[in-house]
Amino acid sequence: MIVGILKEIKSEENRVCMTPAGVEVMVGKGQTLLVEKGAGIGSGFDDTAYAKAGAEIVNAPAEIFKRADMVMHVKEPLPAEYDLIREGQIIFTYLHLAADERQTRALIKSKAICIAYETIQKTDGSLPLLTPMSEVAGRMAIQQGAKYLEIAQGGRGVLLGGVPGVDPGNVVVIGGGIVGINAAKMACGLGAKVYILDMNLDRLRYLSDVMPANCFNLYSSPATVRELVKQAHVVVGAVLIPGAKAPKLVTRDMLKTMKPGAVMVDVAIDQGGCFETSKATTHSNPIYTVDNVVHYCVANMPGAVPRTSTLALTNATLPYAVKIASNGWQRAMQDNPDIKLGANVVQGHITYMAVAEAFNLDYVQIDTLL
Repeated sequence: MIVGILKEIKSEENRVCMTPAGVEVMVGKGQTLLVEKGAGIGSGFDDTAYAKAGAEIVNAPAEIFKRADMVMHVKEPLPAEYDLIREGQIIFTYLHLAADERQTRALIKSKAICIAYETIQKTDGSLPLLTPMSEVAGRMAIQQGAKYLEIAQGGRGVLLGGVPGVDPGNVVVIGGGIVGINAAKMACGLGAKVYILDMNLDRLRYLSDVMPANCFNLYSSPATVRELVKQAHVVVGAVLIPGAKAPKLVTRDMLKTMKPGAVMVDVAIDQGGCFETSKATTHSNPIYTVDNVVHYCVANMPGAVPRTSTLALTNATLPYAVKIASNGWQRAMQDNPDIKLGANVVQGHITYMAVAEAFNLDYVQIDTLL
């Protein structure tokens, strides 16, 4: 199979979907790799490294779309790429379709095979291709929250860890999954007083066992959220329903009760955000203020640390890319139920229920297309 590695065109996205080491593995498995010129520069990998690994360096994305059987990205295809996608071509990347009707309809029209990193799911419920970026985003959420609490950034002027004789800051993390536990670990490490909320009692029991004494685990409800945000200095939105639009858990009315200069970090913004007042921002213009509360809603947070993110992402995606390229998408899905759950739009049909429900469109079971 011919596999194309594209340069990211989303604003300020410096990750690349595969390292030269990953390319070397795929070439060793008999695949032909096309890498767009400059694709890895932002992550510290130059074209020479890819060429040494066995890739062909291609000057323009249009050529990759024309020649490749499978095209790989980090972020979703953007409008400039929609018309380049060919019928029957495999698109393997993060898609986040439930929050993007325009992209969903474009992929339906393309009749391509669109496999989303974020909905590939193991039998234990884990999301192996979302996990590494969730780990990065969770840890970054606290770094960003701490930074924007500074008075010069428009925040309340609170040091999250406090100092002897002065109370630490309060951090509320909504969601106890991968993002949430990584955010809570970072906040606890700084010395903050941390509340982590979840609706899964088994998860809360696990968190109670593994988290330090300055982390308090509570069952999530609207009443609990409403009370905790009043005292919060940083609120992290870390809720995920795989493939579906994020629920709005912090309302505009709740904002009015929060401390002026508090910071909200919405890590769920890729799936539409879990704060009612969230809207996607960029690394160059990351924040805005509503009711004196600072909002940080960057849609590609791990893109700020591309070297770490690219290495972590390749470690996770490479085994799946090898299976798809070696066996073809149909056989790969038949043999591997994880990959089958990654099917979001296939041959003009929506094959992931949550995406169909988001836009009231028809749903087709992927098994009927295999």
